[in-house]
Amino acid sequence: MATLFISDLHLSGERPAITRLFIEFLQTRAPRAQALYILGDLFEVWLGDDMILSEYQEALQAMQQLSRQVPLYVMYGNRDFLMGEEFCRQSGATLLPEPSTINLYGTPTLLLHGDILCTDDRPYQEFRRMVRDPQWQKALLAKSPEQRLALAKEYRETSQIETGSKDEAIMDVNPEAVAQTLRHHNLLQMIHGHTHRPAIHEFELDGQAARRIVLGDWYEQGSVLVCDESGCSLEGLPL
Repeated sequence: MATLFISDLHLSGERPAITRLFIEFLQTRAPRAQALYILGDLFEVWLGDDMILSEYQEALQAMQQLSRQVPLYVMYGNRDFLMGEEFCRQSGATLLPEPSTINLYGTPTLLLHGDILCTDDRPYQEFRRMVRDPQWQKALLAKSPEQRLALAKEYRETSQIETGSKDEAIMDVNPEAVAQTLRHHNLLQMIHGHTHRPAIHEFELDGQAARRIVLGDWYEQGSVLVCDESGCSLEGLPL
């Protein structure tokens, strides 16, 4: 049995084909796994457990069904960091703190969404600090559903404009941030998403072999990392 990792599905009513692909994955491939980890941005937006969008209900029900068969873990991303107890109740998933460390077939492995590693994108890191602040989140959750939806739309439009004008390299991870993060946790392997650049990077860290595995997004296909005792490989699920 293998352990599966996915991220950056960005589930939305605007992209029903991806929701269908995710549900099919939960019903066919995932039940045969040892565990499923979703490392952030499962949803395009999550505006609080008190206003779960109807377009997410089918996916949540499929997750709940899977969770009765296979351990299901979800980590916050930069789009759905307001998930809480009600999300867990409806999905059956266990929320993981970021970062988290697991033993992956004998290799201690750091799991994170990945946006914290993009330190060259300073405006984004400032925005990230703002929206992760408990006081900011409390103020947002005090707003009406209509106000939250409007604010999310505004942030999304601003993000699309800024992303289109930024250099691609700035939006990727900073190698030194990767190295410092691994050193801080005394580890040599990490798995993350966020950058939408699937790859397995082998490199040397302080004289030792290290590995950074990047999960792909689910915009044109479903990107899945499959790990077992023989190693890890990236696969695609075509629409």
